[in-house]
Amino acid sequence: MSKKECIAMLLAGGEGRRLGVLTHKLAKPAVPFGGKYRIIDFALSNCTNSGIDTVGVLTQYQPLVLHTYLGIGSPWDLDRKHGGVTVLPPFQQKNGGTWYAGTANAIYQNIPYIQTYDPDYVLVLSGDHIYKMNYDEMLQEHKAKGAAVTIAAIRVPWEEASRFGIINVDEEQWITGFEEKPENPKTNLASMGIYIFNWKLLHEHLLLDNSEQLSSHDFGKDVLPAMLKAGMKMNCHLFQGYWKDVGTIESLYEAHMDIVSNQPQLDMNDSTWRIYSVNPNQPPQYLAAAANVQHSLINEGCMVFGDVAHSVLFYGVHVGTDTKITHSVIMPNVIIGKNVRIHKAIIGAGTVIGDNCQIGGQKDWREDASEYAPIVVIGEETMIPDDSIITSDEGKA
Repeated sequence: MSKKECIAMLLAGGEGRRLGVLTHKLAKPAVPFGGKYRIIDFALSNCTNSGIDTVGVLTQYQPLVLHTYLGIGSPWDLDRKHGGVTVLPPFQQKNGGTWYAGTANAIYQNIPYIQTYDPDYVLVLSGDHIYKMNYDEMLQEHKAKGAAVTIAAIRVPWEEASRFGIINVDEEQWITGFEEKPENPKTNLASMGIYIFNWKLLHEHLLLDNSEQLSSHDFGKDVLPAMLKAGMKMNCHLFQGYWKDVGTIESLYEAHMDIVSNQPQLDMNDSTWRIYSVNPNQPPQYLAAAANVQHSLINEGCMVFGDVAHSVLFYGVHVGTDTKITHSVIMPNVIIGKNVRIHKAIIGAGTVIGDNCQIGGQKDWREDASEYAPIVVIGEETMIPDDSIITSDEGKA
């Protein structure tokens, strides 16, 4: 095959334990997001919009839905004869085989795939973040500065900094320190898990890391600190837009509430930077005369006979009469009966909720008292009988 200047390797095998019941049957990047998307759509669309047409998608945990969803890459214009989307699960070799032991090991095991394209640069991405980013701008900066590695970074609230890889930089944005999830972070400049490497240098360090028996074979914990220690020129690409790591129930919920706010920072109506997805081919939405919808995303195939406020309804959702949904996320093909109250909840795909139920909020059902209540989460394809009460103060989620 002919040479590619830059290819992307998208890490999509995460189990996503912190998303609880939402990832019992799904890999984290396959979790629905934003009414009609899945989380992985954002990284794939960014690749397409950035002119990167060769993407290896590394899968491992619960891959069936994700593999089916990716298909041959057509929705993202990545169905190419030379390049496009290639799904890369762990595989057996002559000398045996193992599951991916870490992010760096996942790339190490796919060195033959990368060598096929003989790239100058490799872009490593995570498949569980919500953002719009021009990777080509990052690549041009990487080339202009003559860096060996460029890491995308963003300022995060100090109270969240210990969740991320934290970067120290000098006045010219050269990285002088990198700590993975430090207990006491020195800065709030967080790695976004987006890296551009000069391929030859990364290749050498992947081989070195694989030979280290004590290594966890992770980019943040092992490879990046080792490259910094070896004196590699590591550049920090400062990102200014909206970015959300949706690896927890709280962050996934917050990201959905962000997009139904009055002035969302993430503009999904931007015609110059489309987020592509697999079309579910549903009929148009229907809002009955008695329906009342405010500050919400109502997707195609929905039938709404009740009230919906500050919520996201994915495709194929049915909302019964006298039902009220507030500050919630209702995933695809959920059937909700009559006289139901749902507040501050995430309802998994295919769930059926009977009549006269209360999901979320607190027993006395006062919205002002429920504002700070924990989020109630219902797993996909759950059957909830008539008259059920599942409130946050009962600890049921």
